[in-house]
Amino acid sequence: MPEHSIFSALILGLIEGLTEFIPVSSTAHILLAGHFLGFESKGKTFEIIIQLGAILAILTVYFQRLWSILIALPSDPRARRFVLLILLAFLPAAIIGFLAHDFIKNVLFETPKLICVMLIVGGIILYAIDRMPMKPRYRDMMDYTPALALKIGLFQCLAMIPGTSRSGATIAGSLLMGTDKRSAAEFSFFLAIPTMLGATVLDLYKNRDVLDFNDASLIAVGFIAAFVSALLVVRSLLAFVSSRGFAPFAIWRIIVGTAGLIGLTVFG
Repeated sequence: MPEHSIFSALILGLIEGLTEFIPVSSTAHILLAGHFLGFESKGKTFEIIIQLGAILAILTVYFQRLWSILIALPSDPRARRFVLLILLAFLPAAIIGFLAHDFIKNVLFETPKLICVMLIVGGIILYAIDRMPMKPRYRDMMDYTPALALKIGLFQCLAMIPGTSRSGATIAGSLLMGTDKRSAAEFSFFLAIPTMLGATVLDLYKNRDVLDFNDASLIAVGFIAAFVSALLVVRSLLAFVSSRGFAPFAIWRIIVGTAGLIGLTVFG
């Protein structure tokens, strides 16, 4: 196995874990980094599988809470209501993602300049929202209403445009509809579980004829790197956004998007 490929797999895995749950678009970072590193995997096997490392990280951090909700379902209306909220928020992306999967993957995801532009546009919007003097009506995600959850799910669909960011779209939508920053980020974490699992399973199914597991060592390196880096992010993000907000991520988006456009213009 070429040494540069192992290095590229490590870098891409770290990028996946560090960016999956923050509003900067992990997809944009992975696609742009892969483009400039010259890293390709047949059937996007590598990119699909390392997402499972990020999913495993959030399941690890929230295992106790998820388990308590699960065992409380038969007797606790609040637990059942929360599961309903997550399902309602997941529903729009599940429907649109299934129907438009091929167009999203084969057209939108193959347009690096679009990704860079969306990073910049999304960064400007996120910065503006973060600076708005809003008074939150919801400070606990368990108190979100079904209507609010469904609207957040509709915002999440914007992330099907690469560079938008799944967490960025859900967080921005949540804030605009009256949630505080901490609960918006936490709800985004929980919504990521069915959304990412569903997207990964659909990707694996759609690419089943071209999946290539010959580079198992690359996949293992990327998976472990994504798991470890995502673990660090999930454990620290809520405290960070509670004190600093989302402006740092917005600025980062603008910097990366601008650098990407320059790089694509100079190097192609």
